Amino acid sequence: MGTATATAATATGSAAGKSYTKEVGRPSPSFGRVVFSLRRYWLQDVIGTVNQAAVIEKRRAECALSERYLFMTAMSGAIAVLGLLLSSPAVVIGAMLLSPLMDPIMGLGFALAIGDYQWLKKSARSLAWGTFMAIGLTSVVVYLSPIQTITPEIAARTQPNLFDLFVALFSGLAGAYAMIRGRDGTIVGVAIATALMPPLATVGFGLATWNWTVFSGALLLYVTNLITIALTAWGLARLYGFKTSLSQRQSVYQNLAVVAVFISLAVPLAFSLQQIAWQTNSQRIVRSEIEEKFDARARLDGVDVEFGTTPIAISATMLTPVLRPDAEAEVERALTKRLGEPVELTLTQFQVGTSASAAEQAQLSAARASEEASAQARADALAQRLALVAGVLEADVVVDRTRRRAMVRAQRLDGASLEAYRALEQRIARTEPDWSIELLPPLSDLPANIAFEEPDDEGEVGPTVDGARALTVIEWASSRFDLPIVLVGSSEQTTLAADILAKRGVSVQTRGGFGPLRAEWGEAAGSSAGAP
Repeated sequence: MGTATATAATATGSAAGKSYTKEVGRPSPSFGRVVFSLRRYWLQDVIGTVNQAAVIEKRRAECALSERYLFMTAMSGAIAVLGLLLSSPAVVIGAMLLSPLMDPIMGLGFALAIGDYQWLKKSARSLAWGTFMAIGLTSVVVYLSPIQTITPEIAARTQPNLFDLFVALFSGLAGAYAMIRGRDGTIVGVAIATALMPPLATVGFGLATWNWTVFSGALLLYVTNLITIALTAWGLARLYGFKTSLSQRQSVYQNLAVVAVFISLAVPLAFSLQQIAWQTNSQRIVRSEIEEKFDARARLDGVDVEFGTTPIAISATMLTPVLRPDAEAEVERALTKRLGEPVELTLTQFQVGTSASAAEQAQLSAARASEEASAQARADALAQRLALVAGVLEADVVVDRTRRRAMVRAQRLDGASLEAYRALEQRIARTEPDWSIELLPPLSDLPANIAFEEPDDEGEVGPTVDGARALTVIEWASSRFDLPIVLVGSSEQTTLAADILAKRGVSVQTRGGFGPLRAEWGEAAGSSAGAP
């Protein structure tokens, strides 16, 4: 018998009528060999091509606290805060591109990776100077600015969530990779994605206006971006083999600390994301529950939901051809059950006719748009501070910081009606959503023309849009003065208006007269002084 010693010998056989051939003497590649090959590729073809000394030298140089760094930080902060006040995304993006804050943040990550604590202190010092200077400068700009309204650009940076952490994470990976591989042009995109300067400018806005919600929310967003980018740079630098002087035990402690920091950031941001989702869904439920209580001809004019109060305060206005006195209580019970939280609903109903024609809706929209524009103009001119708005000294403003309440008695402004003061108070309240604002106007004439529509086919009569607005002004004014309201006009219209106001808790007297229905101030109890 002969023997064969060839390494490529084959064995043949058959199975189910099919022949097969199998190599003998060539073992299949094992998992360990694959891992070894990948490791060799990473060490030789990836890490081996990185000039670590050049990368470190460049990163060190760009972390220095220089005149250029401070000047560019100041210019970026000034541009950012102006873009936020103007609500101009283009201007805000320009500030992002100018901001040099990315350099010391990346320096923190690389310094941690190689264990160079002198470099770490140098980067931290540059970052601290840039941060405090940006906050201080933007605070001064906002303080001196006549516009202190919370714009959409500002509001967008006051409630960070888990998605912001992931944006910073992926942006940090891209930025660190670009720096290691010598692709610095990518940093432009990273600067836009992470947006380090706009949150700092928003922090300055919150500091200048003493708005803790804006200040804390924007500061959390900035810290989230800063720490996430720095730790991402640290992780990628370690992955690319940047050598460290730390012992193995110190490296383990460092790794655990990094994980703990990420978790400590992720927990509150995840909770914030959950809160945003719940509030968005709750607003949809509120609108749905209110609209279900009225027929298709009714229109929901506006809904304001204050989630920061207990119970949740909801204010809504419904334009409807048929008033539903029981709707407020029913909707409040339904919302309390669906939201799982106590709810306090204020539902104002205006009977505006039985037709839902396009012409009527266009008229209502035009009236609301005109009122909105007028109120916005006054708010922009007078919202610098309550003292400036009211024309008084700051010492005359009563502020309860514990309960977040502010009250001021305004001086008389030429040509300003009660409706103007009410609109001004509402605008100020919107700029400070966490505060209760109360503006006490000087005693002025009540609306002199409360218009009602002609009776419809069913004999129902309701106020016009202007008439409904006048009744709202009367209701607001009565809550600011301890004086009764006197309605003067035809008996039918005075009775209808008195019923509407009485349902809102307003003390009303009626008196017959000719001409359009008007409202006057009555005499206080025990006083012989007349109305203004």
